[in-house]
Amino acid sequence: MTQTARRPFAVYFERQNLIMLALGFSSGLPFMLVANTLGLWMSEENVTLTNIGYMSWVGLAYSFKFVWAPLIDRFTVWPLSKLGHRRSWMLLAQITVCLGLAAMGHIGVGHSLAFLAALAVVVAFGSASQDIVVDAWRIESARNADELAVFTSAYTFGYRVALLASEAIILLIATRIGWNASYILYGGLMAIGATACLLAVEPKRAAATPKILEAQRWSLRSLADPVIGPILTFVKTHGTSAVLMLVAISLFHLPNFMMGPMANPLYHYIGLTKDTIGTVRGTFGLVAVFAGVGVGGYLCLKLGHIWALVVGGTAQILGTMAYAILPFHHDPATFAIIMAADNFGIAVAGVTLVTYISSLTSFGYTATQYALLSSTYTWVGKLMKGTSGKIVDGLTPFVGREDAFALFFTGAGLIGIPAIVLFLVLASQRRQNAALSK
Repeated sequence: MTQTARRPFAVYFERQNLIMLALGFSSGLPFMLVANTLGLWMSEENVTLTNIGYMSWVGLAYSFKFVWAPLIDRFTVWPLSKLGHRRSWMLLAQITVCLGLAAMGHIGVGHSLAFLAALAVVVAFGSASQDIVVDAWRIESARNADELAVFTSAYTFGYRVALLASEAIILLIATRIGWNASYILYGGLMAIGATACLLAVEPKRAAATPKILEAQRWSLRSLADPVIGPILTFVKTHGTSAVLMLVAISLFHLPNFMMGPMANPLYHYIGLTKDTIGTVRGTFGLVAVFAGVGVGGYLCLKLGHIWALVVGGTAQILGTMAYAILPFHHDPATFAIIMAADNFGIAVAGVTLVTYISSLTSFGYTATQYALLSSTYTWVGKLMKGTSGKIVDGLTPFVGREDAFALFFTGAGLIGIPAIVLFLVLASQRRQNAALSK
């Protein structure tokens, strides 16, 4: 029995895990502020659903973070070099997000929508860069698989608390002080992540990152290795299953991505107040998230990565489809049940996917490989969700707004099925390979 197993609760209060919790919070805080929460703010300013959907393309920065991840894997931010390789980038990214959110709050929706979108891109870019570094720090700091699982749970817990703060609590705050002041306040909350960064210890295993002699630093091989090396290593490690893995990962979160931009506009359409939304998210939604994180971790331990993904993906599909009920039955009890089902499904799916892709990385290319894999699961979803508002607007003249929302959420759930099928194929391949090796 491992040390972690003997003291499953005390381990979460160790210094590194508390730092991981705070870094997870810092990573999750900006995500909704440039996505669904921004969509609700725009809805209240009578911005069209089509434009709200287009604004969600700001999140594409998260999908292409692998492009600049090699720079983060290779170089240190010179003015902050005393902090070390990982922490120098981490702090720079956190400062960028802080200033960007404050600027968004200062400009607001009522002025130039294009300028607001540009600021949102800056925040998303800084946030995606922070994700690259925090994920690398999490993986490189873990001494073994058990500790990686604990770090991942702590990270996910902090991330989900941040989503609660930026989806639910901010609504209660915005009702009282306005959206502009709320965004400025949330920019200040990035100080939590910056403090954790300063208290963190630079990972010893970061030394596994490929080091090239100074005399060869600008050779052709030196310049190509950070980009090509992670891909070649991944393909060599996983063989013919590599492509199938990437496709399955890219389709896994489609239901969550697709429905995201339209959830808050739906709440606004059916007359739910910010106080009601925030209260339900902060009670039933919060309990469901905690339950989902716990169940997701348990499934990974008991079923293995792939079968845990199958269960998590199914829960995500059902949670998304539940929103088809809301346009017709939006009493508080029904809304609470649907919110809880969705949050539970997303949490289970999120933990199982993060654990899975963390297990696929190779030391030496940690930041780049994880950035590539985590970007993979967002490519298709981020591109498709930009059309979500146009789909609802396009259906409305034919079936009415309520039915348009219902059809949209039903379809958003069903598009998660192909990923489940692909993971079942991977499970079958793994069984066959295990049988052949005996």
